[in-house]
Amino acid sequence: MCDLAEDQIAEMRDAFQLFDKTGKERISYCQCGDVIRALGLNPLNADLLKVMGNPTLEEMTTKSLSFEEFLPMYYAIAKNKDQCVVEDIVEGLRAFDKEGNGTVMGAELRHVLCTLGEKMTEEEVETLLFGHEDANGYINYEDLVRMVLNG
Repeated sequence: MCDLAEDQIAEMRDAFQLFDKTGKERISYCQCGDVIRALGLNPLNADLLKVMGNPTLEEMTTKSLSFEEFLPMYYAIAKNKDQCVVEDIVEGLRAFDKEGNGTVMGAELRHVLCTLGEKMTEEEVETLLFGHEDANGYINYEDLVRMVLNG
C-alpha cells in the first residue's frame, strides 16, 4: 500500500466516512463496493467478493469493517484494475502480431498510432517508441505497454 500518497488516503478516508452511518468509523460489508465506486473504480461484484473473503449473504448485511480493513481491499481492486488495463491493451496489439511471437513491426505500429483513434504526431510516436525497436524493426509490445503504463 506504499503506492498510495497521503492525500489519496485522506480522500479515501473522507469518502469512507460519508458512508459511515453510525459514526463509529465503520461501514457494513455491503457498502464496501459503493465506497470503492465512489472513489472512481468500477469493480465486478465477483472481484469485490473475492477481496472481501467471499462473505455469505448474512455476513454482507451484518459484518462491518474499519477504514484500516477497507484500505487493502481498495488497493487490491485498484491493482487488479491496472492489470486488466495492461491485458486489454496487449490483447489489442496482439491483432497486429502476425508471427505470434509478442512483437509487432515498428512501421505498422507507427502507422496505427498516427492514423487511428486519438492520433499522435510523428514526433510523439518517435519519442514513445525510441529504443524499443530491435535490429529487424520489431517491437515487443508487452514491454512497451508496461513501460508506458508504469511511467
